[in-house]
Amino acid sequence: MKRVVIIGGGAAGLMAAAQIENAQITLIEKNDRPARKVMITGKGRCNVTNNCDENTLIANIPKNGRFLYSAFSAFNSQDTMEFFEKRGTPLKTERGNRVFPVSDKSVDIVDALVRAARKNGTEIIKGQVKEIITENGAVKGVRLENGEEIFADSVILATGGLSYPTTGSTGDGYRMAENLGHTVTELKPSLVPLNIHEGFCERLSGLSLKNVTLSIYEKDKKKPIFSEMGEMLFTHFGISGPLVLSASAHLRYMDKKEYTAKVDLKPALSFEQLEKRVLKDFSEELNCDFINSLGALLPKSLIPVVVNLSGIPPRIKVNQISRDQRHSLIEVMKGLTLHITGFRPIDEAIITSGGISVKEINPATMESKLIKGLFFAGEIIDVDAYTGGFNLQIAFSTAYTAAKSCTN
Repeated sequence: MKRVVIIGGGAAGLMAAAQIENAQITLIEKNDRPARKVMITGKGRCNVTNNCDENTLIANIPKNGRFLYSAFSAFNSQDTMEFFEKRGTPLKTERGNRVFPVSDKSVDIVDALVRAARKNGTEIIKGQVKEIITENGAVKGVRLENGEEIFADSVILATGGLSYPTTGSTGDGYRMAENLGHTVTELKPSLVPLNIHEGFCERLSGLSLKNVTLSIYEKDKKKPIFSEMGEMLFTHFGISGPLVLSASAHLRYMDKKEYTAKVDLKPALSFEQLEKRVLKDFSEELNCDFINSLGALLPKSLIPVVVNLSGIPPRIKVNQISRDQRHSLIEVMKGLTLHITGFRPIDEAIITSGGISVKEINPATMESKLIKGLFFAGEIIDVDAYTGGFNLQIAFSTAYTAAKSCTN
């Protein structure tokens, strides 16, 4: 019987362990508990996949999406959902076709993966792999940090990226692959909070905005490269939250181009409708100071910022505000402008953009084109997607493909 060693007990490593057939399987994980990163995804709820077709999956992967065509054909979103539901973890589909466990607990997804791996005969051991042993261009096994050697016919490298290093994603797999001659493309953060130039973000730290529209513009371009309604959060450094993480995946040239964010605080109202609303509010407080007249329209902490940006004197009486001044106020509310200065560090990112070059991996098998018997799965590969369950689906599909190929 062939022996397969899987390096990394995250989503990809565990799914591979559950799917390998007719082999002795050893999974090596350096943490005390597998899949620590899965535990914190989706705010602890785990957005396990996206309930969509294969073309939609590929459309949500901005870089090297076509590389995954074979993997998605072999194991798609419906297969992922069936995998978990058959193992006693019922799922539900929410807004944007995002799929979560009915329990809203990531631990249920992790437990299902671990159970499936163990039921398939997988030995899960705690340890850290130092290097992959090869001979004549083929895998022979792995060597652990303690010097122990485990021999194998195939090795699946599923160590994740650089994001959330406290969960074990410290880039070990990149180093191992590079030592064997593989190319690692530039590693950058993706699905990450953004640093903002405007100092008022720090004053607004902790303020969550719901049902706003965030649009991102590249300098000198009129059409936004990203525009969605949802939730965002101000922080001491800038902005975060679901909308911001999604937007960050579209900023592919942060080191070369300038980007600006605009927040429509009242997306449900047109300019004209918002003006009518403002006039109505003003009519009820004609002798009120301007700064005290916006309580029904804006969160308390945001009012001084909007007043300042509008250019209207804060203590002017509402009945003295001109039409032009009113329009300035509405423009601020329909397009609060933030200048993006960069990404937060990669260890704050949900995923890593970049990884093992897809040119060196067979897309039909996930096997290395350089080393026979070496396979890749998950975030270590140079593919990353937008938010919505797509990145976990990449992990599951590539893992399935590697698992079905590694014993042939």
